[in-house]
Amino acid sequence: MRVGVDSGGTFTDFVYWDGDSLQTRKIRSTPKDPSLAILEGLMEIHATEIVHGSTVATNTLLQRNGARTALIATRGFEDLLEIGRQNRSSLYDWNLQAQPGLVSKDQKFGVNERMLHDGSVLTPLKEADINDLLNGLSGVESVAVCLLHSYANPAHEQKIGQILREAGFSTSLSSEILPEYREYERAATTVVNAYVSPLIKQYLEMLSAALGNTQLRIFQSNGGSISAEEASSQAVRTVLSGPAGGLVGAATVAHELDIERFISFDMGGTSTDVSLYDGRPQYTTEGEVAGLPVRVPMLDIRSIGAGGGSISYFDKADALRVGPQSAGAEPGPVCYGTGTELTVTDANLLLGRIEQGSFLSGTIQLDLERTREIASRIADKASISIEQLAEAIIRSANATMERAIRSISIERGHNPRDYTLICFGGAGALHACEIAESLEIPRLVVPAHAGVLSALGMLVADCIRDYSASVLNEEPAVVFTRLEEQARREMRQQGFEDPLLIRTVDMRYEGQSYEINVPEDRAAAFDQEHEKQYGYHHQNWNVESVTVRVQAIGRTPESALPKLGATSDQPNFTSIYTPPGWKCSTADGGHTLIERVG
Repeated sequence: MRVGVDSGGTFTDFVYWDGDSLQTRKIRSTPKDPSLAILEGLMEIHATEIVHGSTVATNTLLQRNGARTALIATRGFEDLLEIGRQNRSSLYDWNLQAQPGLVSKDQKFGVNERMLHDGSVLTPLKEADINDLLNGLSGVESVAVCLLHSYANPAHEQKIGQILREAGFSTSLSSEILPEYREYERAATTVVNAYVSPLIKQYLEMLSAALGNTQLRIFQSNGGSISAEEASSQAVRTVLSGPAGGLVGAATVAHELDIERFISFDMGGTSTDVSLYDGRPQYTTEGEVAGLPVRVPMLDIRSIGAGGGSISYFDKADALRVGPQSAGAEPGPVCYGTGTELTVTDANLLLGRIEQGSFLSGTIQLDLERTREIASRIADKASISIEQLAEAIIRSANATMERAIRSISIERGHNPRDYTLICFGGAGALHACEIAESLEIPRLVVPAHAGVLSALGMLVADCIRDYSASVLNEEPAVVFTRLEEQARREMRQQGFEDPLLIRTVDMRYEGQSYEINVPEDRAAAFDQEHEKQYGYHHQNWNVESVTVRVQAIGRTPESALPKLGATSDQPNFTSIYTPPGWKCSTADGGHTLIERVG
């Protein structure tokens, strides 16, 4: 029995595969302790392997309740995180408030050492200086170490890490987390890892103990899984694991239906995640979570605070807003019988788009009368009808989600009319037609397992590990060989003897401050790649390699993959709304196709 588990903000989704039949289940999440909902879903199930997508790291960053963390940097660079890149996300917002950092001012330490860009030592590190630092780490749970140019020579970081670990500190070294140049991004990513790793480790150890002999694998932001032990020390790689599972699941459905280009639209209870798939998934190494740069490879997914549980309210100017605050699993929408603030799910119920007795296959009984009563008070204050209020909530949520799709398609030169919209999540099919109509997308697909597609994606995904190293001072071929040797060795430890190794390289014109990631066999055609992305290229300019990357893929055995047609139960976890002008049909595998008429 293999089980995929997606622990979301409102529901925890399960997909069970025993080799013959596929079963699914949804349980209300338990935000204070996500493992409680997971263990409830695994009761009376003798699972041999669990692939788990976790929101623990993401929620830790959003709520700023991680481990008390210290930063050790080269002396003179202690304020690296505050200085950053001096970018301003909202140039004209006079009231913009910077979010608090993850490291307090009194927990930043400088050590007297200096490594040069070519890896040579300018100022040697003295062990006595490290021992002096230990006295200032009272009360610290986790330490991030980011020394200048440690990507070129990690010796000083490794020495500090050895002493800190012997002293009992959870330690994250930038040369292990992100061995790439650019000190700010490297330091920020390492601090994020240090901040969330102790909580992830505690959570996974507790969950593993409760699961006994069941193998536990954790889903990553790059669309693959790793062992629970590795996730404990490299927790930064799990910050977007849930949305990544949805994209992998959508790609599986698209492959079944021979769809090469699609936009994934995953609307859950708390957030909506969108991504563009143009023959292959789009990756990025420039992610951001909770306002913090995270530079590990991840699927390029745009997440916004708009979901079924998003709360509606009137702002100071009496304009209707929806989200990003969510009612979540507790207290939930008004119609669940416990919530007090009107949400998108409540609006859909009021408009008759959700059938009162069949919501989530009847697992939750909705209270329409209570919803109408609370909605009536709000509508009376705004001098509108209940239906007008509900329609306004839907339009506001749709506008937010439409902007997200525009940002990953039109703003990047892709025409949405050339793509299929694959909509899933508990609420995706309720809003997809109206959004597709605005963007002139002609066809939609609602997968058979749309309500739990992220959990299904985790179950079918491969084991994927990413390796990278800056090559400003070395020949790329030499570094590629070294990374591949490391990849094969570590993948064998995971049980994969012959992993697929994919080489790519970050390249730029000499003097540029940004790079383009291209396959190694396309490196000679950098001009064309630059032209494709930016509309121009520099003829005869010098091109330099900056960072080489190796992705190691261990394929999930065919015998372990669930067959989507082998469904012993098919609960309708998704309601579908088709406005006039759209028609539904059923495709092989139980997927629903929705097409524009005329």
